[in-house]
Amino acid sequence: MSVNDRTTTTEVAPTAPALAVADPAPLGLAGFALTTFLLSASNAGWMTHATGNAWLGYAFAYGGLGQLLAGMWEFRNKNVFGATAFSTYGGFWIGLALWFKLVGTAAPPAGVSAAAYGAQTTKDLGWILLAFAIFNTYMMMWSSAVNAAVFSVFATLEATEIILFAGFFSGSPDTIKAGGYVGVLTALVAWYTSAAGVMNGLRGRPVVPVGKPFIS
Repeated sequence: MSVNDRTTTTEVAPTAPALAVADPAPLGLAGFALTTFLLSASNAGWMTHATGNAWLGYAFAYGGLGQLLAGMWEFRNKNVFGATAFSTYGGFWIGLALWFKLVGTAAPPAGVSAAAYGAQTTKDLGWILLAFAIFNTYMMMWSSAVNAAVFSVFATLEATEIILFAGFFSGSPDTIKAGGYVGVLTALVAWYTSAAGVMNGLRGRPVVPVGKPFIS
């Protein structure tokens, strides 16, 4: 065989496969559920023999940082819905904890009575929850394209936020307590959805039902 008979080939190095990332949604849901449960139990008036602030540390570390990390991993998974939801509610918990430490438990400004300052901080909470209810409204709508379980989390959370901001704006303890009960339900739904994600991820197939999307 002569040189002219040889065929020149160019070898292409194979592309390294992308690193697999486990589904971060069960972690984010679990962090959300636990922190929501603790704060909602306080709002419902269940913590009569406790300080009522058991939620605070977990708002920073689990509901806050845990969800924020889950949101960042969802960006890695190219899941824009999960990334937006977990990052936002991670920020919500961190922001709420910071507000509580910096404003909610601060001494009243000079010339403002404790009663007047307490009323102002109550209205603060109303505005915070109203703002997040607006965000949650469109996320609840888009969650209908995920599955029934995720939609249920956002639907019960929507009800919780609406009841609570109405209670804080009106200064009604009974309305706030009702929001606490609905918040506990929200936490239970989120825990179920988290547990389903863990088991289904372990098995690699649907085992615990989460329902079908309402829209495609």
